[in-house]
Amino acid sequence: MLNEKDKQLLGNKGITAEMIEEQIKRFKNGFPQLRIHSVATVGNGIMRLTEKDINHYLKQWRQSQQKGVTIEKFVPASGAASRMFKNMFAFATSERTEPETDFEKTYFDSINHFAFFTALNKTCERLYKDAIPQLIQDGKYVEIVKAMLDKEGLNYGALPKALLLFHKAAGGTVHTSLEEHLEEGAQYAVNGKRQVNIHFTVSPEHRKEFEKILKAKVPLMEQVWGVKYNVTMSEQKQSTDTIAVNLDNTPYRTEDGILFFRPAGHGALIENLNERDADVVFVKNIDNVVPLKLRNITVRYKKAIGGYLIDVQRAIAKHLATLDKGASANDLKNILKFVENRLCTRNKATSNMEEKELTEYLRGKLNRPIRVCGMVLNEGEPGGGPYLAYNSDGSYSPQILEAAQIDENDPAAVELMKSGTHFNPVDLVCYIKDYKGNKFDLKKYVDQETGLISMKSTGGVEIKALELPGLWNGSMSDWNTIFVEVPIETFNPVKTVNDLLRPQHQ
Repeated sequence: MLNEKDKQLLGNKGITAEMIEEQIKRFKNGFPQLRIHSVATVGNGIMRLTEKDINHYLKQWRQSQQKGVTIEKFVPASGAASRMFKNMFAFATSERTEPETDFEKTYFDSINHFAFFTALNKTCERLYKDAIPQLIQDGKYVEIVKAMLDKEGLNYGALPKALLLFHKAAGGTVHTSLEEHLEEGAQYAVNGKRQVNIHFTVSPEHRKEFEKILKAKVPLMEQVWGVKYNVTMSEQKQSTDTIAVNLDNTPYRTEDGILFFRPAGHGALIENLNERDADVVFVKNIDNVVPLKLRNITVRYKKAIGGYLIDVQRAIAKHLATLDKGASANDLKNILKFVENRLCTRNKATSNMEEKELTEYLRGKLNRPIRVCGMVLNEGEPGGGPYLAYNSDGSYSPQILEAAQIDENDPAAVELMKSGTHFNPVDLVCYIKDYKGNKFDLKKYVDQETGLISMKSTGGVEIKALELPGLWNGSMSDWNTIFVEVPIETFNPVKTVNDLLRPQHQ
């Protein structure tokens, strides 16, 4: 099946022939549907913090910052923003010359409210010798959109969201979402030495633009916030790319006969996360940011769930130390209660386990990476949901699942999905070292039996693509997962360009 050119290509990517065989098997056999015990709700898998709780965990976080816990902010920022402009691409490539849809009308009616308006206006003057108001008066709407999207203009159709102007800031300045994450880091991810570690995943073609902004903005922000930034970047590894296949599951080849690979989704970033060396890592999407004036509630809850994570990690470390010394029957009972009630992980089989077997069961459940996930009330936004799902050992535990992971032919599972009260806004804080201070190998905690097969098109040909287990789905499946309710105000995604017109982004 593989010729010499194929083998050379695989070698360059760091992909083995065995990996290709496994991927093709996956295309043929698909992924098993996950079995769900129940939807996670407040009181059943989701923790709701009282004001007293919040203040307690804020104190825990402040103390951990001062006591030398290493902290990093990890921001997946490599994806292009093209989907954000889907509606405007459609308008620019249509034969229409004036806005007709509600989306298009909203865009042009409020165009001066975008943070990028001034830059776009200057671009229009450069390209067309006229400002935006005159172009609108002359009916040159398509020209304005092209000035925003095309390479000759702002190139927003090809840039990642990190490099787009998102918000107006103080003193008439404007901020990219990259800059907003820098500010956020100084507000909740700073250590006792006033250092802020932030890691961005980037695509190679945009690394120089990231570096340009960082070079210009970091010194200014260090002065404003009184911190020292350590900003690092990494690229999604080519070894995580997956092969594309034809509809009959044979490898798809280009017109030149070359095997065609695709990036395997954000789940591939577990490799990047695995290389980070902090104790605590905050994970947050690049587009979920607000201007400084609206950020207080976000910062408050980031610190609170950080404190909650520290509290849980210390309790786990204490229990593991007890197991190491030799736990009594009463100790085992208390530790099992912690696993069931605090970690929401249960297994009927524990009632029949002998002390030795129960000790090893508890050790296995406790000694793994930890993540605390903020969950917001479901108000119709897209996103994965919190569930209690079964594991291969018969236990069930908190999991973040996407709709595609649920068997649409199982009425009970579909009904469970519809009854969900919360969803995941990708608001995670993780502890990635064990109770002895050693780094976990995060790749060992990925559920390889999760993932997605989707239909794509390239060059007019329908193909099938394979996505690895998602970063906060299957790639963290075997972590200790805790759901904590956070306010909807902490979730402000930018999925379309018009989302920047929402009050949260103005």
